[in-house]
Amino acid sequence: MTAIIHQVHEGTLAEEIGLKKGDIVLRMNNKPVNDIIDYMYYARDDVINLKIKRGTRSRSFSIKKKDGEPFGFELKPFRTKTCRNKCVFCFVHQLPRGMRKSLYLKDDDYRMSFLFGNYITLSNLNSKEKNRILEQKLSPLYVSIHSTNNDIRRKMLGNPKAPDILKELLELTSQKIRIHCQIVVCPGLNDGEELSNTIKDLQKFYPYISSIAVVPVGLTKYYKTTVKPVKKDDALKIIDTVKSFRSRLKRRHGDPLVYLADEFYLKAGVTLPSVTEYGDLAQLENGVGLVPLFLQEAKRVKIPRKVSPKHIALFTGASFMPFLQDFTKKLKSVEGLTLDLFKIDNTFFGQSVTVSGLLTGKDIVKTILGKTKADCLLVPDVALRNGSDMFLDNVTLKDMSESLGMDVKVIDPTPEGLIRGITDGC
Repeated sequence: MTAIIHQVHEGTLAEEIGLKKGDIVLRMNNKPVNDIIDYMYYARDDVINLKIKRGTRSRSFSIKKKDGEPFGFELKPFRTKTCRNKCVFCFVHQLPRGMRKSLYLKDDDYRMSFLFGNYITLSNLNSKEKNRILEQKLSPLYVSIHSTNNDIRRKMLGNPKAPDILKELLELTSQKIRIHCQIVVCPGLNDGEELSNTIKDLQKFYPYISSIAVVPVGLTKYYKTTVKPVKKDDALKIIDTVKSFRSRLKRRHGDPLVYLADEFYLKAGVTLPSVTEYGDLAQLENGVGLVPLFLQEAKRVKIPRKVSPKHIALFTGASFMPFLQDFTKKLKSVEGLTLDLFKIDNTFFGQSVTVSGLLTGKDIVKTILGKTKADCLLVPDVALRNGSDMFLDNVTLKDMSESLGMDVKVIDPTPEGLIRGITDGC
């Protein structure tokens, strides 16, 4: 691995000593630098002995910096380690052909887990990488468990050589590495008694197992597998199972530890818990507590009485539509505002996919075109790929704006973000 400087920020120590884009960082304080994690780890020291390579020549520097002062350069992204598993529910395997190459990347890289909260399986860690996790205290990590029954887990991962997950967890947690766990429930495979046994096994590692998210398997219309989707009856049973564990664990530790994805409650037609039941919302990116958080924030957000005359369109996926619809009712009293709300059915991935984050540009345009005279469309940023201007099907914001004949504005998908989009964005 090579650590190449991608950018040097103005007015920083890095610029002061003459570092340049393209320089290769070889060592910091006599330790090899392979990637951004090494850089972050060694840059914490107040005195840094730096060795770089520029062209064919090497140069060394000794730098003193104040506590917390940034060094001032960024490294090129590292090459992500890909997944060797063939999970029976893998979403990448459910994608149609012809999409962007990056969408087919299956990452199983502990560095991405530490830096960005990506889920890994611990099935392709070598001893060097494991030692690095322990030495540099790369914590927390996010780990897909699915089952602590190794036969079932290996079947779900499509990997008969996957290591014993309980041994892997013991090795990490005994060294105080914190882990957020994920259990993707596939009816008939790891639900029922198997789900109960998995939670029983994981709770023994508390507090270093810091949260357990139970989420339903996601299936598109392209899937070719015997895996069954989670139905209403499944969701009700899973809610009951998890509820009993949450009650006991909260009495024992003051922490319920196990959390259900919002989708279970929506599928079951059951009222969602209060946001106060979700602790520090550690699994928010996993769809755990998103709706309760929105509902809480919706009660507190300040709604303007008047805005300059504007006609705005906004949209959401099928699962969130009732909640956004209730919130927009509060906006009808805003003087000067005309608001059109659209529910987007996902014809690209299939009707069973109901979240906004998997909507495509073509479905959005198809639904809205010719049905509103709005001047501006508000787009929740979760519908775009990694903060870019592109939807999953390669439609860009510019494409959408030109197709609909209106301005397009990206917003944070929160009540406050929506209000800002209305007052300032369009």
